[in-house]
Amino acid sequence: MIDFSRARERMIASHLSRRGIRNDHVVKAMRVVPREAFVDPGFEEFAYEDSALSIGHGQTISQPYIVALMIERAEVQPGDTVLEIGTGSGYAAAVLSRIAAHVYTMERHAGLARIAGQRFADLRYKNIDVRVGDGTTGWPEAGPFDAILVAAGSPEIPYALKQQLDLGGHLVIPVGPPDEQRLLKVTRVSATTFKEQDLGGVRFVPLIGEYGWHDERAEPRARQSLRPAPTLSQMVASAAEPLPAFDDPAFGRLFDRFAGRRVVLLGEASHGTSEFYRARAAITRRLIEEHGFTIVAVEADWPDAAAIDRYVRHRAPGMLQDAPFQRFPVWMWRNREVMEFVEWMRELNGSREASDRAGFHGLDIYNIRGSIAAVLRYLDQTDPQAAAVARARYGCLTPWQNEPSTYGRAAMTAGFRKCEEAVVEQCRELLEKQLEAGRGSGDELLDAVQNARLVASAERYYRIMYYAGPDSWNMRDSHMFETLEHLLNARGDQSKAVVWAHNSHIGDARHTDMGTAREELNIGQLCRERYGDQAVLIGFGTHSGRVAAASDWDGDMEVKTIRASLEGSYERVLHDSGVARFLIDFARHAPLSECLLKPMLERFIGVIYRPETERLSHYSHASLPRQFDAFVWFDETNPVEPLGPEHTRAGVPDTFPFGL
Repeated sequence: MIDFSRARERMIASHLSRRGIRNDHVVKAMRVVPREAFVDPGFEEFAYEDSALSIGHGQTISQPYIVALMIERAEVQPGDTVLEIGTGSGYAAAVLSRIAAHVYTMERHAGLARIAGQRFADLRYKNIDVRVGDGTTGWPEAGPFDAILVAAGSPEIPYALKQQLDLGGHLVIPVGPPDEQRLLKVTRVSATTFKEQDLGGVRFVPLIGEYGWHDERAEPRARQSLRPAPTLSQMVASAAEPLPAFDDPAFGRLFDRFAGRRVVLLGEASHGTSEFYRARAAITRRLIEEHGFTIVAVEADWPDAAAIDRYVRHRAPGMLQDAPFQRFPVWMWRNREVMEFVEWMRELNGSREASDRAGFHGLDIYNIRGSIAAVLRYLDQTDPQAAAVARARYGCLTPWQNEPSTYGRAAMTAGFRKCEEAVVEQCRELLEKQLEAGRGSGDELLDAVQNARLVASAERYYRIMYYAGPDSWNMRDSHMFETLEHLLNARGDQSKAVVWAHNSHIGDARHTDMGTAREELNIGQLCRERYGDQAVLIGFGTHSGRVAAASDWDGDMEVKTIRASLEGSYERVLHDSGVARFLIDFARHAPLSECLLKPMLERFIGVIYRPETERLSHYSHASLPRQFDAFVWFDETNPVEPLGPEHTRAGVPDTFPFGL
């Protein structure tokens, strides 16, 4: 049995609120109108998907978002008299009736008008009148209207409809050929003056009638002069907000609009692109300095990042024997771009009280060896007896801690079930100790608890990675999300975090091949589900340039040329805009977002880049405006600068983390 109330709430959260619909009247109306009552029998389960559904006679019920968008742009208010052209299923008229005083709706297909009228009667919506007729001529005796909404594309704005607008009234109508329609808003300023606003590209069925198209093939009744509609790339150019230089304070200020969120997730289209790191650093500096963010959580192993955290927060050095970030891929975090950001964090924190200092933390699970060592060091110092117990529990992992991927093969035997039980028990005991000690227990216990969690998670990760399916990926991203929650909880209810991770982790997996084809989830999806509008997902992309990457896992870093993006990809659309570097905030450009919704190819370059098999290796289908809330574009990019011995500095503190 489908829970339609829950589906309706999910529609509002996923398809309306997250895409910029803010009008309370619209949201409340769509919350009470049962869309399942307006689709054909057998299609109820699809009622709350954000897609158009066929209703016969070559017509469709518009997707919920476009219904909400048109009503919001028409500025419909309580007490208004509204005309709708194109009754269709009756759903839009029903929503309008929950806001306006009276709705007049016209439909040229008598069968559709009759069914819609019966639906209104069944729902006891008594403030709707239905007429069968030519909508292009309007309903003059019922006017003037405070708002007119047209649910079909016209070759031009019908003069009769403009004349039936009241002063200050708004007409929202798609105009243009079927493949080049623009959604226009017309406001009546005076008896003879009208103001037009272009709301962006849309796609509707043709408006048939005396002042519309001749038939469904969208042939005009008379020769008409239609202005050419902009291309998708031209729409991108119009929506693009150019990015200044990284060291210009205006760069960070562009992202102040997201400062009220609790979690800001910043992506990257590759693990080896300088511009992505520098942009994330500039945004994060602004969020830390001006907006109270105190957590930087990155796609890196906890014990390695902990060495950086000790340095930037002026904490006592740890006992880590090796310099951090020595495992493949070394260049991902051991690079000049990260080092400069780390130095900035340390300098800023030096002027702050210890409780207000911003921390640098790892979310990932790969460095099992470092985490075991960190847990044992902590217990050696605080509870030697517990340290002995922990050594016994971790004993089963010791042979594999340097090459943990081989553990999966051994763990397929039943005898290794005890290893899982032991590491989980160790994690549970440390978590209990932290709960008993409370928030004042300090960073050392937090670090030990997180390392214990990492060992438990890594044990399971390496055990299941030998089985087919999405389990290992899902387990890894779930661990990263739980680590983020752990950090937020440890820093208090007012804490706020910036996350640095690959697009494949921070873009909502439900709107990519990951979720639709492979049943994978990710931290971006989990943040949206947990924090709703308090999480913002910002993706990054590029068209061409060079990148630091390897050809194979554990291979040497190479500087590789990025192939120009494929035709038919989002990257090619953004490249063809002609704007070199920009931000697109999808919530501020709803018509563009609507045109970008249909899934297209999107490029993902990780630490491995194989341009010779790029289409198969690095492209997947995604819906960009659903995957991300905003997108940052750099048309041509450069590789990160890896650190070598020449970057070791004399006279730096013992805690300096990048010395080799």
